[in-house]
Amino acid sequence: MRVSHYLEFEDAVSGGIRESVRHQRRMLSELDIEYSTEPELWADVLHLNLMGPRSAYYAKRARDRDVPVVIHTHVTAEDFGDSFRFTNLLARPLRPYLERVYALGDLLICPSEYNRGLIEGYTDVETRVVTNGVDTAKLEGHESLREEYLKRYDLSPPVVFIVGHVIKRKGLESFVETARGMPELDFAWFGPLDRSLKGRSTRRLIDSAPANCIFPGFIDDIRGAYAAGDIFFFPTHEENEGIALLEAMVTGTPVVVRDIETFDWLEDGTDCLKTDGNFRTALDRLKDDRLRERLGANAGARGQAYALSNVAEELEACYAGVSR
Repeated sequence: MRVSHYLEFEDAVSGGIRESVRHQRRMLSELDIEYSTEPELWADVLHLNLMGPRSAYYAKRARDRDVPVVIHTHVTAEDFGDSFRFTNLLARPLRPYLERVYALGDLLICPSEYNRGLIEGYTDVETRVVTNGVDTAKLEGHESLREEYLKRYDLSPPVVFIVGHVIKRKGLESFVETARGMPELDFAWFGPLDRSLKGRSTRRLIDSAPANCIFPGFIDDIRGAYAAGDIFFFPTHEENEGIALLEAMVTGTPVVVRDIETFDWLEDGTDCLKTDGNFRTALDRLKDDRLRERLGANAGARGQAYALSNVAEELEACYAGVSR
């Protein structure tokens, strides 16, 4: 089997989509499935990860040639807003566009049940849930970096942290205001700042953050974030899955999440703490070392199911299911 595994705008895309594509390609290599990173109409399967105009063009041509088209539904109108400048303006017209281009697929791969529920309102194309997964090898040895990264960013445990692009949708205001109300704890948001891409309100939130809330920006070795952090705080308002959350779990880090539908698969009090917005109470509870240890251990055990080695066969089954 040969798969044309294409990511439009690959040089510009970052964050969760880029990481998911990297995970998919690693799984293809582990499965010994031959693939290219260009759109090919002679492949056995055309797998598209971002439905820009070039991807839509090749999807139409592939269907004309009876080449099965698999599309990853990373993007929804629901999670597009409050991300970067102008995304709120584009979110409304994005919905009808996605309805048209997702309808070009023979199979839509959704990263979560929540995402599938949204996508089934876009089109009646067959869907299948396959997690984005976790590259556990990328995180190995993070423990050894703890003192280095605590010292580098002048952080005092227990450190409350998050990993990912600094955007409002991921709960930036909640993160900053919770830090303001808990000056006894250090908060760190590890991830690209890209100030030129931020709206005025986002920049204002970053600039007005209290002294105990820092934004180190992009770090070369992401293990350093998970080494320095003690509590993963994810107050996101909308998420298709959340790779950083899965990464935190497999490192044995206790997590606090906003109680939204995306996280229905997590069990409050067992492998996380959920709250509808009273984050200070949840974080106060996690000052208890024993509770952090218990929730972290449970999160680590739960997270192993999302390791790429446990996901690869599901991706292969998607290709087998559409092959002519």
